[in-house]
Amino acid sequence: MPVSDPSPGFPLLPTAPAPSTPLGPFEDSAVAWTTWVTLIGFVGLTALALVVAGPAARRAGAAALTATTVRLARAAVVLGALAVPAVLTDLAHGASQSGGYDYGAAWNGLYDGSNDGRLSGLEVTLILAGAALVAPLTVRRTAAGPARRWLLAAGLGAGAVALGTTKFPDKAPDDWGRTVFETAMWMLHLIGGSVWLGGLAGLALIALPGAVAPAARGAFWPPALRRFSAAAMSCVAAIALSGLFLYWEHVDGPGQLVSTMYGRVLGVKILVFGALLLLGAFNQFWLHPRLEGLRAAGDLRPLRTVLVREFPAVVAVETLLGAAVLFVAPFLHGSARNQAYQARLAEHAGGAAALGDLPKLPAKEVSTSTWVWGTAETLAVLAVMAAGYWLSGVLARRRTATAVPLAEEDLVEA
Repeated sequence: MPVSDPSPGFPLLPTAPAPSTPLGPFEDSAVAWTTWVTLIGFVGLTALALVVAGPAARRAGAAALTATTVRLARAAVVLGALAVPAVLTDLAHGASQSGGYDYGAAWNGLYDGSNDGRLSGLEVTLILAGAALVAPLTVRRTAAGPARRWLLAAGLGAGAVALGTTKFPDKAPDDWGRTVFETAMWMLHLIGGSVWLGGLAGLALIALPGAVAPAARGAFWPPALRRFSAAAMSCVAAIALSGLFLYWEHVDGPGQLVSTMYGRVLGVKILVFGALLLLGAFNQFWLHPRLEGLRAAGDLRPLRTVLVREFPAVVAVETLLGAAVLFVAPFLHGSARNQAYQARLAEHAGGAAALGDLPKLPAKEVSTSTWVWGTAETLAVLAVMAAGYWLSGVLARRRTATAVPLAEEDLVEA
């Protein structure tokens, strides 16, 4: 998107080193990280069970469907239950006047009549309701029954809205159009990250022994990975597009990625996200086509080797990188635009003023060129994602077509 710098002129006063923007207390970010991990993990695991693992497990048999559903549901319920004290701890830390934790004030603040109280109350209520809806699926009989899909869908809906309350506006906006668009971008960012990162953690759980029987792995994993690839690429597109909008809104050019604290933290987040993309490309263009070829050849031994050694290791690294992204995100305070603007004001004022006491820039104005650039970026991201998914499918079909079936004695030996 086009870059603009609407900063007004500065008075010609003696200069001094501008104060640096604080990174923020580590404790605050650690508490926020716990909240994000539990909320995003619940949504991601539930979405994986509903959209990816369930349809793939049906092909592998009823036992695989039951086992994968129970494992993912148990992990989702644990995260949903942990999200409640995590959210309350975050609220208690913010409510404390001494920097500690005032749980009484946090609890009394839920549904206290203010918009903040309503949103906080909905966050706690809905994530608890989502965990309660998924809880019956931790029992094998219910996980194999017809209610499985409806319980997962209802739990996912409750968890997604609970996650969204963290970014819903807490007062009536002056510009409804812009606020609705910003909220939609945040929802794309959060839901996309949840399905992708939470799904990676879920795949790592399913890859552990006991979820899918060895005889069913060949029927389960290729379609499961193909489905997850489609979901993950859609999530990457959503994250990229919403991230570009947030970058345009908070950063005035690449120079602020190194000159402001917000930009440096965002730069670290972008680097970690880039590493995640590289690992995802490795899965998409090498590991998944290889699994398709092994399955077509009936090669159970190498397939098991790939699943046990290579695939879980890559997914575990991706999950850790995803957790790192969530850990870095709470350090993003304010915006690079305001930090650069206030630093220049403080510098020209002799460095005497604190950054928090200085004025802030108004929000960027949306122009025709903004929509043109935004539309072009959207089309480009969608084209790249679609081309990548198509190319990985071509590679998988080529490996399947060139696979040489094993002899019967080789299968018996495997």
